[in-house]
Amino acid sequence: MTEQLDGTVALVTGASSGIGEATARLLAELGAAVAVAARRKDRLDDLVDQIEQKGGRALALEIDVTDKAQAEAAVEQTVNELGRLDTVVNNAGVMLLGPAFDAPLEEWEHMVALNVMGVLYVTHAALPHLLEAAEQPPRQVADLVNISSVAGRVARAGSGVYNLTKWGVGAFTESLRQEFTRRHLRASVVEPGAVATELASHVRREVWEQARQNFAEVELLQAEDIADAVAYIVTRPRRVAVNEVLIRPTEQER
Repeated sequence: MTEQLDGTVALVTGASSGIGEATARLLAELGAAVAVAARRKDRLDDLVDQIEQKGGRALALEIDVTDKAQAEAAVEQTVNELGRLDTVVNNAGVMLLGPAFDAPLEEWEHMVALNVMGVLYVTHAALPHLLEAAEQPPRQVADLVNISSVAGRVARAGSGVYNLTKWGVGAFTESLRQEFTRRHLRASVVEPGAVATELASHVRREVWEQARQNFAEVELLQAEDIADAVAYIVTRPRRVAVNEVLIRPTEQER
């Protein structure tokens, strides 16, 4: 049975499009007040308006999670304006694929900054609030959901640094799960396969053309499919912890 999220507050990063946007919408539909965080404020404002028009409550946070001070401020603003913090979805990320030889070092640095340090900054700031919420009604449980990738399970040539960041997210999540599970803070990782989002558009053109050919005959997942998985995780009864969800398109082989 799905438990509603009335009386709870969620923070979703990377919420201006794709998985983050879809997740924020769904959590709001389930009753959570939602803080939506990203760099594109115009899109966040539109999302907040749409949530509020449906009777929900939302807060737009224009931030870059690779900046520690901004990440900390976003968590504090969420708690100050919405009253608490029960759920964090670390979704902000970037995928920059291509051969390691002669790769632009800036791409590697950007992936580590966003996919790893962004997750760490938000998580570090959110932990005290999540633990506090786990001790309080209405649900007496809190959730930290980190969006990883099938690349956190399967390494491939041309995606070494992306693999590195996503394997790190998985390991970090499992360590947190073990540390906090007896305090009813559930740490979960979601590992999508190929999803029809903006993520692939950040890849260099020649790399993107090859990737597009590889998935030409695959019906890609939609952002809403991943949002459904996140919603499933965070609406389980207090006694149930969904630690890991790996989701591929039916036709994706690896």
